Amino acid sequence: MGTAGAGSRRNFMAGASPQGEDGAAAAASNSQTLADRSVAPAHPHPAAAGEGGHVKAGKWGLIIGAIGVVFGDIGTSPLYAMREALHHSRGGGANELAILGVVSLVFWALILVVTLKYVVFLMKADNKGEGGTLALMALAQHAVGRRSGLIFFLGVCGAALFYGDGVITPAVSVVGAIEGLKDAPGLRGVFDPYVLPVSAGILIALFMVQSKGTASVARFFGPLTLLWFLVLAALGVLHIFDDPSIFRALSPHYGILFLIENGALGFIILGSVFLAVTGAEALYADMGHFGKAPIRAGWLFIVLPSLTLNYLGQGALVLSDPSAVENPFFRMIPEVVYWPVVLLATAAACIASQAVITGAFSLTQQAVQLGLLPRIDIRPTSETQAGQIFVPSVNMFLMTGVLVLLVLFPTSSQLTSAYGIAVTGAMFVDTLLAWFILRRMWNWSLPVSLAAIVPFALLDIVFISSNALKIPDGAWLPLVLGSVLVLIMWTWVRGTQILTTKTHKDSLPLTDLIEMLRARPPHRAPGTAIFLTSDPDVAPVALMHNLKHNKVLHEKNVILTVRTTDRPRVPENQRVTIEPISDDFKKLTISYGFMEQPNVPKALGVCRKQGLKFDIMSTSFFLGRRSVIASASQGMPLWQDRLFIFLTRNAANPTDFFHIPPGRVVELGAQVVV
Repeated sequence: MGTAGAGSRRNFMAGASPQGEDGAAAAASNSQTLADRSVAPAHPHPAAAGEGGHVKAGKWGLIIGAIGVVFGDIGTSPLYAMREALHHSRGGGANELAILGVVSLVFWALILVVTLKYVVFLMKADNKGEGGTLALMALAQHAVGRRSGLIFFLGVCGAALFYGDGVITPAVSVVGAIEGLKDAPGLRGVFDPYVLPVSAGILIALFMVQSKGTASVARFFGPLTLLWFLVLAALGVLHIFDDPSIFRALSPHYGILFLIENGALGFIILGSVFLAVTGAEALYADMGHFGKAPIRAGWLFIVLPSLTLNYLGQGALVLSDPSAVENPFFRMIPEVVYWPVVLLATAAACIASQAVITGAFSLTQQAVQLGLLPRIDIRPTSETQAGQIFVPSVNMFLMTGVLVLLVLFPTSSQLTSAYGIAVTGAMFVDTLLAWFILRRMWNWSLPVSLAAIVPFALLDIVFISSNALKIPDGAWLPLVLGSVLVLIMWTWVRGTQILTTKTHKDSLPLTDLIEMLRARPPHRAPGTAIFLTSDPDVAPVALMHNLKHNKVLHEKNVILTVRTTDRPRVPENQRVTIEPISDDFKKLTISYGFMEQPNVPKALGVCRKQGLKFDIMSTSFFLGRRSVIASASQGMPLWQDRLFIFLTRNAANPTDFFHIPPGRVVELGAQVVV
């Protein structure tokens, strides 16, 4: 499916600022047509060896890199998944059927959800190598060939739920690892009061170092996580011989018998079983960094066997020693290596958290590029790898959310109650979007499509329903976070649509303006004027204001539009296109992929190769900045207008976003009522 997302090569507006149409509001038009675009970004985590595309490494280097990034979340699940599932079972989970049933359910969840759904099925759908919920939304939009509010809404929900996951994963991973202090040999109970402060300290430090970038430590992510999985496998093998009959759990009928025996309680237990597969969506989301083959190889030959052995070992341990049900993972660790394993578990938890945090940065950059969110301060952290970025506002949001979580849910058992609902929701979105691709893009027949989708959908619904039972215990939090983010995205998209529509009503076609200027030539100023606009066919507001108030026209005038394409990245030889309009005017289009950061001066350097020369010191950039005023009689409800205005006022400066020298920028403003 290398061409799955390539059918339509339409470009889409990307922008400078939400405050106006020209430069300062190009992002407004960016979101105007978002609902009917044929593409949207994936939301990958950063690559271990570089966050800007396929890692240039050998086969084993790619596999190890994928293990360090893709599987960090699912690799920390053994810390708590088995414990929580057994705790919810009748009698505390120490009876034989409970142990065999839970291990069976965990194993088959790994097979059905991760292996079949993601590794085998969904990884076949990619947007020029990129994956993720938003990539599926893109392909689905292209498949139906028209604007679909349903598909757009599903994509936005998937993106919002990812942020919810980004808040919970660091908290539950780190706390789950640090809780190993409670079972330290000879010191049981001594460190109990320090688990929460130590976890908070590690998490705060993790967020504080984000601005420094991860390039210097990322090379260790893969080897450390690989070592972690080997330790998981070794611990499992060590304890499987405590009761080799645990291999019976590989049969699915034990899981079925266990659910039948527990009745309604079994439904709740499934929510805990799902903890074993959280992070499965990263397999699909990170295709763009490592490719399908390394991820599949890492899962099938290293991660899946290691997890299976560890869960079997935990089950065998509890069968032989029912008291181990209190915390089976840490009871597995021999005293002689207890502290090294706890330290390694903490490192693995930090790596899993790091992947989610920087994944949220990547998602934010793509959302800004495609108009789902207002322009945000995005800072590169590497001079050589463009994908390594730091987003201060998102970092602060995640850190605040994580600390609030620790206050509300101070133990991993409590945190797991809040965990899962966001991930199951995102997985269900993936399944629904895949339906459109099967039917419209791959042209599968209705019976075959139903046979492929319905089992996955039913499985998702079961897990969603079981996790929904945890809403009173904490699952409400990611739902609230997701709902707030959906509201923000929808307000931004709707507000920019209204703003762009209103702007176009008051605009003059560019060709008409050029004819008017020929009839009545204004005073000519030396140099070049570049007018940033979202619609190159109408006269930019900044140009109209310049003529109205300054009554001058520069010798050379360039109507510049920055667009986001349906590709992750655009080759340099396709970066710019120039279209002469008249002797005085030219249209210039700069194209970026949805995973790239715009840099206008650098792109203008490419223009020299096409005969359009720019001297930055004799060039002025004109940006139109609109002051938005709320109105109760039109557009959105008044409260939503005020939210939109708040977002526009807090958007980052367009000169910083486009890397335009501030000394060469002229801003001309106007008021618009929405």
